[in-house]
Parts: sequence; C-alpha cells; structure tokens
Amino acid sequence: MSFKSIIQDMKGELGSISRKGFDVKFSYGMRSRSHRVVQDSSVRIDALKQSCWANMPPELLRDVLMRIEATEDTWPPRKNVVACAGVCRSWREIMKEIVKSPEFSGKLTFPISLKQPGSRDSVLQCYIKRNRSNQTYYLYLGLNQVSTDDGKFLLAARKCRRPTCTDYIISLNSEDVSKGSSTYVGKLRSNFLGTKFTVYDAQPPNAGARVTKCRSTRLVNMKQVSPRFPAGNYPVSHIAYELNVLGSRGPRRMQCVMDAIPARAIEPGGVAPTQTEFIHGSLDSFPSIPFFRSKSTHLESFPSALGEGLLVLRNKAPRWHEQLQCWCLNFNGRVTVASVKNFQLVASPENGVAGQEHENVILQFGKVGKDVFTMDYQYPISAFQAFAICLSSFDTKIACE
Repeated sequence: MSFKSIIQDMKGELGSISRKGFDVKFSYGMRSRSHRVVQDSSVRIDALKQSCWANMPPELLRDVLMRIEATEDTWPPRKNVVACAGVCRSWREIMKEIVKSPEFSGKLTFPISLKQPGSRDSVLQCYIKRNRSNQTYYLYLGLNQVSTDDGKFLLAARKCRRPTCTDYIISLNSEDVSKGSSTYVGKLRSNFLGTKFTVYDAQPPNAGARVTKCRSTRLVNMKQVSPRFPAGNYPVSHIAYELNVLGSRGPRRMQCVMDAIPARAIEPGGVAPTQTEFIHGSLDSFPSIPFFRSKSTHLESFPSALGEGLLVLRNKAPRWHEQLQCWCLNFNGRVTVASVKNFQLVASPENGVAGQEHENVILQFGKVGKDVFTMDYQYPISAFQAFAICLSSFDTKIACE
C-alpha cells in the first residue's frame, strides 16, 4: 500500500466516524445548523482505536499525521486534524506538537487557538452576526471573502443587563452562553454609562499574570495570580471611550490598555504571552474589582500604562470627506456600511513605536449588513480579545452619543 493510499484510507475512516455522529471533544467543531460546539477534553473513539491504525509504528504515525495537517489546511477539511487529535492521548500529543499556534501558522484549529495571538504575517478575517431578539452575538471564521458565507463558528456572547453595568458573557458554545457553563471563557463588563469596559478572562493569560485595579488615575498592582483567585475573572484589558461633543455625528475615540501584552510585543523580535491549554477548575469568580472611581469620561483620566510597559491601542483617526460629507477610513473593502461603530485600532504613540508599526492595523471592525459585521485581527491580540473589544462597540454609550 502506498503512503498516499494510507492517508486517504485514514481520512476515509475518520470521515465515516464523523458521519456516524461522534463529537470530537478536543475542539469546538464545525459550524452546523445547530451550531454544535465541542469542548477541550480527551475522547475515546472506539471505532478507530479498534482499527489497524491503533497499532501503527510511531514514526509512520507521525509522518501520516504531519501530512494530514499539511494538506487539510482550511476549514471544513481541517476537521480531520481535529478528529486525529481526538483519537487517544498519544495521537493528541503528536497533533499538539505538529499543529502550530496561529501566530506562526495563521490557522485556528483547537479551542485554545482563540486565546493565542493572531498571525504575524497575515490578517485573520472573521465576522460577527448579531441576533437582536435574544441579545446574542456569534463570531465566525470567514471561509471566503463573502462575509455572509457559511463560516466556521468560533465564539458566542450574550448581553446581560444589570442595575449598574452590562455584562457580555463569552462562551465556546452558542447554545449555552452562561458563566456556569464548562465552555465559559470570559466576559466583557461595562460601567453604567457604557464608556469604560473591562475584559475578563476565565483563566490567567499567562503564568505570571497580574491582577490590576485602578483608582482615579493610579494603577495599583496586586500580587501574582494565585489559587486564592479561582478561574473566572482575570482582567486582561481595559477599554475607554471619550466623550464625543458632536454626538452621533462625530467619530468615536477609544483606547485599549492590554494588561496581558507588553508594549515590546509589537517590536521586532517581541513576544506576546501565549496560553497553551485551558485550565479546568472552579468557575466561581472572585468579586469584581471596581475599575474607575473617577466620574470623568475623558481619556486623560485613563491610567497610564507607560510605567508598566503595557501595550496601548488607540483608534485610527478618520478623515473628513468633503464630497461625501462623512468621516472615512480605508477598510480595504471589508466594510461597506457607514456606522459609528466602525473602527480601526493601531498601536498608540505612547508605546514608543514609529513608522510602519504605528500604522499597522491590529484590529478592524465594521458593518456590512443589518446585523453582520466584519472583524479582522492579527498579532499580538487573540480572537477572544478582539471579539471582546468589538462587543464594546455594540454597547450603548449614553455619554458619547
């Protein structure tokens, strides 16, 4: 039997198992009509374990899996890579070594990919669909240039209004978007005015992550994350919108301080923290830390991150188009409908960057239909961070508009 036929037979068997209805629990699965999502946990696929592939020599097995990973580089065929990782522990470990993070591969494969920095060399193109009836937002990976295509489901968020704030609960499961779910990955919380937001991760962004809080204009560091802070509320970024004196007629001004990403990450040779696996544990959260005590809504009251060396992002200022009589930004064809929600984020001059690094768009978000928005992001932020930032644009801003 030739090597090519071996790979084809393995793909065929994986495909037949998929058609019989098993759920590969190692990944979040392909989008279907039911938006099926699968979690990160080991699975036994008895049908495949009992086949001839179970006793394949390790060297040959690795070679076969490497070829499958190399050829199945787009969705939906990439589901075969996920299926291989779900066979057993040994297959899973091999696939974890073979599959590179989005930073180097430009691909989203396993759930943890959503918490890892985007590609350095290309932009990951996604889109968000809004369901007004149940205040839910769905993030998909675009499979082609059409933003309304049958994309690959990634994340879901549900808006929860509270007396003094608004929460957006973010989950890997589109059908169970709750904080008590095993698929809960984080949340976005706004203040009452909808001008300041905190992004919380369900687990520490890295081993040495710090929990920070702000009082007026001071940034106070707490001790390193420890077991006494159970998974559920680790602040990883803060977003602030400035008062807009022109109301809805003028562009918004926003700033993001990325608590988990150092400013040097965008410099040549810089490195951004990368999560490698989900931490399973209690989903109980410690009490939320108040973000701002000051009532000011100006960006000047936003705590400076310069002393901490944190990455700061600001929206790229649009230009006024005299003929069209509107504010304009070049979205390279990815945004087609004018909206105050549209924005592009670049590294702030406060980071000390200049030239191309300052002009490089790290995240852009814009409207293309009644309830459809594109979301394009790249290194050093992750899909989860990008999605949370975009959710802040949906929230009503009483003081800004």
